[in-house]
Amino acid sequence: MTTVMLVDDSATMLMSLKSILTKAGYTVETAGHGKEAMDKLAKGVKPNLIISDVNMPQMDGITFAREARKAPGMRFTPILMLTTESEQSKRTEAKNAGATGWLVKPVGPDQLLGVIKQVLPGA
Repeated sequence: MTTVMLVDDSATMLMSLKSILTKAGYTVETAGHGKEAMDKLAKGVKPNLIISDVNMPQMDGITFAREARKAPGMRFTPILMLTTESEQSKRTEAKNAGATGWLVKPVGPDQLLGVIKQVLPGA
């Protein structure tokens, strides 16, 4: 079973994304910010894909991507940034931190699932 970790400080966004992914057959793990997501990784959660917001309290998505890359077994796990930010400088910063891709909100279910199929062939 393919597990996707969603990291976003918006409960509405988490609920919406989780609903889309669960209906598509994915197991979903959620976290309200980067620190909570790091705690889950430290406790042994091993997602096949991480989708993270950029702007969050306690630990933003770019810092989270950088830290997640240091966690055991997370070096090659795809990390997608899903955000309202569209500045090239932010994208470059995220890529340098280890992000695999960048999606700008709002993202439709078909677009989201299409991108997941690109980064997780066979999922």
